[in-house]
Amino acid sequence: MTDRLLELFEQAEGAFISGEDISSKLQISRTAVWKQVERLREQGYLFEAVSRKGYRLLAKPEKLDIARLLAGLQTERFGKTVKYYDQVDSTQTIAHALVQEGAAEGTLVIAEQQTAGRGRMGRKWHSPKGKGLWMSLILKPNLPLQLTPQLTLLFAVALCRTIRNVCSVEAGIKWPNDLLIHGRKISGILLESSAEDERLQHVVAGVGISVNLEKEDYPSELLSIATSLAIEAGHPIDRVELLCRFLLELEQLYGLYQEKGFGAIKLLWELLTVSLNRPIRCQTAQGVVEGISESIDDSGALMVRLPDGTLHRLYSGDVEFR
Repeated sequence: MTDRLLELFEQAEGAFISGEDISSKLQISRTAVWKQVERLREQGYLFEAVSRKGYRLLAKPEKLDIARLLAGLQTERFGKTVKYYDQVDSTQTIAHALVQEGAAEGTLVIAEQQTAGRGRMGRKWHSPKGKGLWMSLILKPNLPLQLTPQLTLLFAVALCRTIRNVCSVEAGIKWPNDLLIHGRKISGILLESSAEDERLQHVVAGVGISVNLEKEDYPSELLSIATSLAIEAGHPIDRVELLCRFLLELEQLYGLYQEKGFGAIKLLWELLTVSLNRPIRCQTAQGVVEGISESIDDSGALMVRLPDGTLHRLYSGDVEFR
């Protein structure tokens, strides 16, 4: 039905079509017409609705130009193999399946829309069509399992540096895996791994970036806590350029990390974070931790000074600023 509706709008070439005409041509009720238009809005189509005139199509969701992406990459491995989808449940799921099929390190899975995108702790990630970068990257690092959190911080550093350079906005890293602008979330990072004999066999790194979402694209419950690069920069962002720059920054920092260790990454993280030297409250599996965040240690854990003066290591949890 949505395909037939889109055909009508394309035939109208930007002119209004009344709800009555649509109803007659598609043989559906006026209420069903409204529902179909709303369904297309959720997929990234932009409509104007005017009383007594009807609807007209203003814009279609932008699709990533994969040929331009591949031509613009300056990486040696990251993104050289791209699996591109219009719609998937989750890029993480597909990337895990590709690992089992022998996919090489640096293989990128990217989708225009996720219907079941997920963040940490099984949370759903809001990823409307054509408005963001919803992707997963396959890594095969030769690392001890306990150092996996360092990779999350590495990804955050690479993405934060890229966003600051490409979009000219003051993004900051919130421990352990979010990026914020003016206190609102624009990106999340999720690492899922497999290990054998306490060493990593592979890592699937999921990254969701809210690039060109407008306020109307967010459900009401997210408006106070989420934003996009376009909203903050005041103009649309070229998703291909952003992705090319991010993959290059990530590959360079990943190489530095493999050669020199976590020290340089830790310094960069400390320069970019918004999580240190402030009162925090963190919900963990063991209970609530409250104190002053002071630093991260060499494993990537957050060091928190408790009210009694002792230091407490946080390895995971939801941090709230007080």
